[in-house]
Amino acid sequence: MRTKNRILLAAVPFALTGVILAGCTAVAADTGSSTTTTQAASVQNVDASLTAEQVLAENADATTVTVDEAETGSQTTISLSGDSATVDGDGATVDGNTVTIDAAGTYLISGALEGSIVVAAPDDAVVALILDGVDIENTDGAAIAITGADDVAIVLADGSENVLSDADSYADDAEVNAALYSDADVTISGSGALRVIGNGNDGITSKDDLTILSGTIDVTAADDGLRGKDALTVEGGTITVNASGDGLSSDQDADETQGYIWISGGELDVTSGGDGLAAATDVVLTGGDVAIESGGGSTASVGTDLSAKGIKGGVYVVLEGATVSVDAADDAVHSNGAVHINDGAITLSSGDDGVHADAALAIDGGSLTVADSYEGLESTDISIAGGTIDVTASDDGMNASSGSGESMQDSGEMITISGGDTTVQAGGDGFDSNGSAEMTGGSLTIWGPTMDGNGAIDVNGSFDVSGGTLLAAGSAGMAVAPSTDSAQGWVFATTDGDAGSTVEILADGQVVAEYVADTSFATVVYSGADIVAGSTYEVTVDGVSTSVTAGEGGTSGMGPGQGGQQGGGMPGGTRPGQTEDDGS
Repeated sequence: MRTKNRILLAAVPFALTGVILAGCTAVAADTGSSTTTTQAASVQNVDASLTAEQVLAENADATTVTVDEAETGSQTTISLSGDSATVDGDGATVDGNTVTIDAAGTYLISGALEGSIVVAAPDDAVVALILDGVDIENTDGAAIAITGADDVAIVLADGSENVLSDADSYADDAEVNAALYSDADVTISGSGALRVIGNGNDGITSKDDLTILSGTIDVTAADDGLRGKDALTVEGGTITVNASGDGLSSDQDADETQGYIWISGGELDVTSGGDGLAAATDVVLTGGDVAIESGGGSTASVGTDLSAKGIKGGVYVVLEGATVSVDAADDAVHSNGAVHINDGAITLSSGDDGVHADAALAIDGGSLTVADSYEGLESTDISIAGGTIDVTASDDGMNASSGSGESMQDSGEMITISGGDTTVQAGGDGFDSNGSAEMTGGSLTIWGPTMDGNGAIDVNGSFDVSGGTLLAAGSAGMAVAPSTDSAQGWVFATTDGDAGSTVEILADGQVVAEYVADTSFATVVYSGADIVAGSTYEVTVDGVSTSVTAGEGGTSGMGPGQGGQQGGGMPGGTRPGQTEDDGS
């Protein structure tokens, strides 16, 4: 069996080959997170090409329990009434305003209670709670506290509306500290509705697995909304979370096969003061419709002691089939290890990076729009093999950086474009590698920057082009072209244009390529299959032609000691006013 590669990456440089990170890195604490995402394990390799199926196969299976598993031949009815309750059947007792369930079985619960329901069944018991019009308010603690059982199924009865609310505060050392709290695995299903108000801490917490299959669930929480310590999985339902802390959290850091979030269906609308989705290990989205606003959104500012990322994974983030919308004060999508996007429709707005991976970022399918960001795509290693990618950034559009500072030497980072249709609009460098880059296929169109302190292309090492179609139009102060020994020809022209200008590349009077500019520009770089090194071409802007020789002009094949300033003037591409990204 293949062993899962695990990591917690500190903010240090990495040497990468392709999308593989070699070597072990010491574990460091994520001190800026509202949910701890440290890992007890080190890593040998992080492979950004892993699919959702491969990542999930190496995680422990999440527990799902149905009401059928709890059947004992009879059903106990619990009728709540103010500060007391009545029980018809076995397995439950009433003491004042506390109902205690101490045996396996199915319990049908209805009515209102100013108190709590406690499940204290044997460790091997399977318990089903059918909520059929329940309103439980406990000003002294949890509304439902599951302190003993193996698995618990919570079923929302058809057409029912259920409400749980808890105390305004808990002691710092309180074990039971959520409106719906469980020490056991919990599965929520049914077609009814559940509203949870976590006044003192979390809304719904399971110290084991939390699985949601269906239902209409609305959670408001003083801290985390939904927390499954070992795993949090969502297969269906309509879920709304408004949390001052993290929206959805899985924070098991003692077992590398746990601490993950998997969303495969349902509709989720998450508003969080901290991270939207935060997992100690992996976040995997294979289906569903997920909308996240974290930290007040991309126009908000957050303190250095708070993590307000949209989606954050300690090891892997895999987006494969879901419809995702994120508006985040910090990174919209972030992994301390690798990010793989290979399907789905993803729209991101970020106050910092649109997508950030400490080690490797791979995109080979789906639709990705970074509508607003400081830096669009950032990782030590960036690979685009497919998909439709549209990036808007106030600083670098694509930045291959390991945070190694302002050295102009090739420091080993890599951008590889082999497929896909990528468009970048950048205020800083459009296409920036602190190491090298290569393009073998696909389409890459870069608009900007307009200021001379940056360039449409900024590569410290070599930039080899052997296939695909490249257009880069930007400023003239740091104009960089592909390497002179590239297998595919390219042209460079110093020529002015404005947003809306028509740019044409002509060979013997025939139009080889035509673009309408998104921004003003002073230089144009073009490479395509029709360009032959040493031949003469015309680059026209609104009908004004500039004659050029393919393979000449600009600064080509940036070597050691050459190249432009990295990160748009900010080492490592850090947004002004933020600390260096340490995975928090």
